[in-house]
Amino acid sequence: MTLRVRRLDERAALPTRAYPGDAGLDLRALERATLAPGARAGVRTGIAVEIPPGRAGLVLPRSGLAARHGIALVNAPGLIDSGYRGELVVLLLNTDRHAEFTIAPGDRIAQLVLVRIETPAVVEVDTLAASQRGAGGFGSSGA
Repeated sequence: MTLRVRRLDERAALPTRAYPGDAGLDLRALERATLAPGARAGVRTGIAVEIPPGRAGLVLPRSGLAARHGIALVNAPGLIDSGYRGELVVLLLNTDRHAEFTIAPGDRIAQLVLVRIETPAVVEVDTLAASQRGAGGFGSSGA
């Protein structure tokens, strides 16, 4: 399988893996951005991708940015459908209450993971099959 990537800006970096066999492809910032404490920003990558049919792209946070600087993704995981051909924009959030965080062009800001998906037909029914859990929601397992 291949991931077709289009550079929308000559400064954009193609997604790369830090180590062979890594699940995630690093996405890099196209431009400088500064996030004040508690602020969020859409950070451009300068690339568009062609997710293969039967797959979806998940944009996930980088654990190092979260651990060291409190940088998270607003909509983690971000979902890229196979039909989307626009620029990948990463929605970052600075959860630190005191320190601002600056992103430089080329910084790794998120990772892209491709996953297989199913697209079942939706069928309306009057009842659902019984299960041990039933309608037990949040906290229903007791912990």
